[in-house]
Amino acid sequence: MAPTRVPTAEYNSRISRVRDDLAANNADALCLFSAVDIGWLSGFHHLQTERPVCLAVTQDQVGLTVPRLELDRTDGDEFPVLDEIYWYYDYPGGSGTGATYYKHPSATPEEIIAEMLSDLDVEHIVADMNGAPGYWGYSGPALDEFADVTVETVEWIKEYRKAKSPTEQSLMRESAKWGNLAHRKLEDYAEPGKHELWVAKKASLDASMEMLDTLGERYQSRLRGGFPASCGFLSGPNTALPHGLTENRRLEHGDVIITGATANVDGYISELERTMFIGEVSDEHRHYFEHMLEMQTLAIEACGPGVPVADVDQAVHDYCEEQGLLEYTQHHTGHNIGLGVHERGFLDRGSDEVIQPGHAYTIEPALFVPDVAGYRHSDTIIVTESGIESITYYPRDLESNIISY
Repeated sequence: MAPTRVPTAEYNSRISRVRDDLAANNADALCLFSAVDIGWLSGFHHLQTERPVCLAVTQDQVGLTVPRLELDRTDGDEFPVLDEIYWYYDYPGGSGTGATYYKHPSATPEEIIAEMLSDLDVEHIVADMNGAPGYWGYSGPALDEFADVTVETVEWIKEYRKAKSPTEQSLMRESAKWGNLAHRKLEDYAEPGKHELWVAKKASLDASMEMLDTLGERYQSRLRGGFPASCGFLSGPNTALPHGLTENRRLEHGDVIITGATANVDGYISELERTMFIGEVSDEHRHYFEHMLEMQTLAIEACGPGVPVADVDQAVHDYCEEQGLLEYTQHHTGHNIGLGVHERGFLDRGSDEVIQPGHAYTIEPALFVPDVAGYRHSDTIIVTESGIESITYYPRDLESNIISY
């Protein structure tokens, strides 16, 4: 039976890795302010808001500072790696609120984070950033300004997250399975006269309920609303914009659509995109589709352990140059994916990254032809010791992507 969540043992292993790096770098603690990185390391997933959350890992303790509205979520046995919880009432906080605080009659978030670090008896800290990020209106001081510590910024967690563990890979395969179902339902519901929003939401809802009914209590949501399995698309001329917004538009016969489907399994996702056609394909659409498909095939075949990511992007670039298509390209070939939609590294000619076993990439070279349409497939691959595994498996060929109705 495929796993649907990361086990506690894996979080303990991740923390042990941090402690090894702390020792190697003569640092007292790692502090994290990024919600995604905190979730990856400790399992405590939360919504990043203007209220700072800080995770601190030392050689023998894991402390967490949260706002009051997150405190109740830390109760119980869900997060066994956490040793001590600190909390404050709200941001900006401070005196005059009449609230009760941890160890203080009143305090700002920064004062409670400083209290936590003092209790942990740390001086030299490595951190993902020097204080909480400016987000949803937050604008606070740097960590080394409000706490009696020295701070060195590091990117350990982003680097750790590049290579997916066997458990993470399994979660992403599970995501791909339910994303594929959502995409199938999108194809079933897409027809002339249907509104973009109706097709996407009905397909997402139906796929999500089937996913939840199948997984039952094994499924652990990392969502605040939204669909566990989801899909959507751009249609018509709007597809020529790589990040076009959903329009108030109904589908028409002959439309090109660029789809996107995924599912969230303990926070992990995959990416499946297809260029599809409603009813029929014009000769012009067929021409650009076949070039796009060849670009993606070249990129997939170029990937493998030990391959520079620049070589993959270069293969696509060279093909487009040979075929006179460069003016229709607008982005690189792909990116790592996992807990985040976009993770490090990137399949880009300007990168010195080398593909390694465990890396997971989207393969999505594309053509965007002004006043005509866009053409992009995206598949998620996992790099193995000997090659690659494509975990998304919706058909790629043209005939399979013509929607009959």
